[in-house]
Amino acid sequence: MTHCCALTMELRVLGSGSLKTKRTVIKHLVEASKARYGVAAAEVGYQSQWQRSELGFAAVAGSQGHVEEVLDSVERFVWSHPEVEVLDVSRTWLESDQ
Repeated sequence: MTHCCALTMELRVLGSGSLKTKRTVIKHLVEASKARYGVAAAEVGYQSQWQRSELGFAAVAGSQGHVEEVLDSVERFVWSHPEVEVLDVSRTWLESDQ
């Protein structure tokens, strides 16, 4: 059975005075999450605001426990980043009949 979950995190980028500064921080979070945890990741909201961002991550695995472990690691990584404040977090599981 395949287990899929999407994690979204709404962030405030602290100390950002421009879109360029924000994009530097966001790019690091997205690229590092992809490389370290093997998730799909992208900025999915607030692209034109220089102090806000919404990031989306997705993980797929054969067990629900493994998906949860991976997304827990991603979430801890983002929470630990000193240049962002996490405003909201949500997870959405995708159902599979197979």
